[in-house]
Amino acid sequence: MTSGSLNYEHELRAAVEVARAAGAAILDLYKRPLDVQQKMQANDREPVTDADRVANEMIVNRLSGEFPGDGILAEESVDTERRLGKQRVWMVDPLDGTNGFIDGNGDFAVQIGLVEGDRGVLGVVYQPLRDLLYRAVRGGGTWVEAAGHKPRQAQVSDKQQLETMRLAASRSHRSPRMDQVVKAFGVKQEIRRGSVGIKIGLIVEQQCDLYVHLSPRTKQWDTCAPEVILTEAGGRLSDLFGGPIRYNVPEVQNRNGLVASNGVAHQTIVDALRPLLEQFGRLPV
Repeated sequence: MTSGSLNYEHELRAAVEVARAAGAAILDLYKRPLDVQQKMQANDREPVTDADRVANEMIVNRLSGEFPGDGILAEESVDTERRLGKQRVWMVDPLDGTNGFIDGNGDFAVQIGLVEGDRGVLGVVYQPLRDLLYRAVRGGGTWVEAAGHKPRQAQVSDKQQLETMRLAASRSHRSPRMDQVVKAFGVKQEIRRGSVGIKIGLIVEQQCDLYVHLSPRTKQWDTCAPEVILTEAGGRLSDLFGGPIRYNVPEVQNRNGLVASNGVAHQTIVDALRPLLEQFGRLPV
């Protein structure tokens, strides 16, 4: 691995290798006839496919085999309270963007994060269709591995004025409230993509500067790896009220929504959101 990975060299190597292997397995099933089922989770109906399950099993088996003392919270595995007693816990989203996988639009990624205490310390996000991988460990910077290129270190933008910033927006789930946020911010440019990890990757690569997710439905495995990657590139991720996202807690949902940014504009974004959240009747939980 390139610079900055020495503190977690074994963990990072394993995460990168199994993310790429899971991505290859996902691509084997991509655009084939799919058995799409609905799972009931936290009162949300969410789709699940064979690709989700195959990738989940590959990743969990590799991580539990190499790091038997660690806990694992994986989207397609049964969650138990055992992980709460572990100092280190892996957060696994085997196929972030299942809807993009089903729709065939390419917006899906494998996400693997590692938490120590309640903070992320390692993140890997791999987009199989583009053969594009982001990786980061705490204190080691964020690195982008693109097909046919040497790994390069990433750094977020330095834009501070909301009206000049580009928004990473959801491809679906656009709500009237989100339209109000965009109007209030004066944002003129948007890139609409699926997957939390992909949208945060846009900020890491300076294609976008901010991302606001009003819904309370993202989970710890959606944000863990992307947050480490964003933070190590100089950005910041918080809930809508500016509070930190805590990991390996009993509640897996990020009920207070998300704000991701280039860091320097983060407080400006949170301050601009405050009156809108009050208008929406949104309070921290």
